[in-house]
Amino acid sequence: MPSPFPNLPPYLRGHVAHLDHDSRLLADNPWGDPSHRELWVYLPPGQAHAATPLPGVLLLPGYGATGEGMLARGLTEVSMASRLDRLVVEEGCPPFIAVLPDCMTSLGGSQFVDSPAVGAYASWLVEELMPFVEGRFSTTGRWGVAGRSSGGFGALHLAMSFPGRFQAVACHSGDMGFDLCWLADLQRAVAGVQAAGGLAEYLAHCWEPERWSADHFSALMILAMSCCYSPDLQAEGPLPARLPVDFRTGAVDFEVLQSWSAFDPVRRAAEPAAQEALRRLALLYIDAGNRDKYLLHLGARRLVAELSAAGVPHRYEEYAGGHRGTSYRWDHSLPLLAAALTAPAGALAAPAGAPAAPAAGG
Repeated sequence: MPSPFPNLPPYLRGHVAHLDHDSRLLADNPWGDPSHRELWVYLPPGQAHAATPLPGVLLLPGYGATGEGMLARGLTEVSMASRLDRLVVEEGCPPFIAVLPDCMTSLGGSQFVDSPAVGAYASWLVEELMPFVEGRFSTTGRWGVAGRSSGGFGALHLAMSFPGRFQAVACHSGDMGFDLCWLADLQRAVAGVQAAGGLAEYLAHCWEPERWSADHFSALMILAMSCCYSPDLQAEGPLPARLPVDFRTGAVDFEVLQSWSAFDPVRRAAEPAAQEALRRLALLYIDAGNRDKYLLHLGARRLVAELSAAGVPHRYEEYAGGHRGTSYRWDHSLPLLAAALTAPAGALAAPAGAPAAPAAGG
């Protein structure tokens, strides 16, 4: 936070356009969530009405958050629009169009994947929303995708699932190392469901509490992950998914938990098709704090090892910090993405990552 008043003078600020998109792909999803979605598009200073073609960057929030929320200003948080203003005006970051979508669901998030139990959010972003933006603003056709936490997972997932559609990727504290990162939340999720009186009762009333406990939040998150990673429309019970834990007895189903790893970036990075998709990027940036509460820095080290073994160029930074309160890391990634997206094709090669070394205190 540069000061209590971080916004630049009005004449130096960019413009945020508020748009609506009615999606064909999100229609008729199992939860009845709206297919009509709002999105926010940031245009850099001086570009609100200009026809200068610019690259685009999808900015993906973490689980439980929205693109709209990324535009909020708090006591110690700068809005994404103010951050981009400062990067472009004061620090020489090449200008780009930032697209902040709404991928919220009745389960608190979509993980930006295609799932019959949630909706086709990956395809919506790439096949509908990006062309929608390109049809309304002057773009170069080059795209980056960046996100934090679940958004960081989403950035990697989209890049590996849609080869060639993105030219630059940034993953901040992304979900990975699934065999470890979800275990602690299983305990809290069971406690949250038990406190509600069972799974059916939890789902029927999960949005009613005025204040959510950590257990209540973890319960919804695990249910969301189940619908994203182990969907099953024929499953018995109130959720269209295979569950990694019995919410009545607390017994963990490790077979289901292991099946989630098909989406794990660490596992996918060992697959030739995913390696080739990542190898085509002008920039692959990954970072994590060395005290991440979900141990995502350990997953990042494993991902980096897979990328290094496969010869996939990347840049990895591990810093002193945890999982939250790290929005300043956007200042590290966004100028790199912008430079990669504006450089002539082939002129900017992403550096190979060094072996992950924990910072002091790791």
